[in-house]
Amino acid sequence: MYNFPANSLQKEHAFPRRKMSAITPPRPCIVTLARPAHLLRRLGAVCYDFLLLVAVLFTAGLPLPLIPEAVRVGPWGRYAILLYMVLVSFLFFGWFWTHGGQTLGMRAWRIRVVSDSGAGLTWRQAGRRFTWAAVSWAAAGTGFLWSLIDPQGRTWHDRLSGTRLVRTSLASQEDRPDTEEQQGR
Repeated sequence: MYNFPANSLQKEHAFPRRKMSAITPPRPCIVTLARPAHLLRRLGAVCYDFLLLVAVLFTAGLPLPLIPEAVRVGPWGRYAILLYMVLVSFLFFGWFWTHGGQTLGMRAWRIRVVSDSGAGLTWRQAGRRFTWAAVSWAAAGTGFLWSLIDPQGRTWHDRLSGTRLVRTSLASQEDRPDTEEQQGR
């Protein structure tokens, strides 16, 4: 990670070398499967992501006035626009979930979505999660409240899509200095 000259003083304080790959996040995060994300963290991330989604949908709706009014307000026009907005919403969440497992709201609240095996999500899992999350909301949030009584702290859409929301930490255990010498004291 850092290239220091082969000087004995700098060797004592040099950080351990770690191979970086194209998918390694700039700040290492560890997924701790033993620590599920609780309801308040989930709702905090939902609030952040809702604000971002409103901005994305606003931007996606900018070209809609270019469609002739007869088509927009026609019997199928409204459904086509609704389907377009749902598709944009799915692409927003699906892209984040399949590319790192975190939306911006989830990153702020230090939570990540992973499959039951701990791996990243596929587009199929993201589609299932998105669909069942809509059902969870449509049932007056009951699907989310289910996490309060579930032994693993999972919601309806977690269970039905084969995913789970877990808490992450900022630094891995191997990056934390163990002794005072490693801390530079």
